[in-house]
Amino acid sequence: MGGASGNTGTTSQLTPAKALEIAKNSEDGSIPPYVTAVLERAIDELWRRIQAQSTTYVMNKEEFIVFNYFRGRFTNSPIAQQAVARFWNNFQGDTSE
Repeated sequence: MGGASGNTGTTSQLTPAKALEIAKNSEDGSIPPYVTAVLERAIDELWRRIQAQSTTYVMNKEEFIVFNYFRGRFTNSPIAQQAVARFWNNFQGDTSE
């Protein structure tokens, strides 16, 4: 990945949580390619885990936040709907965030 002016991060240093923060705070909707790469890798890995354990996988909070960002991709997927239901059925924590 080439270093664009002002790009101090790389995909190896950027966490999915930080990438989501950058994407959500983009005022003009343009997301830097390195941020998109981190998010795409995160959702691809998560979706593979969900599919591999389609009736039992329970996302953790961080995974759910990533999944929720991409939820539109999975609107018609029963596997995705069940994964979201499992998350909420097992979620314990502060919902005020």
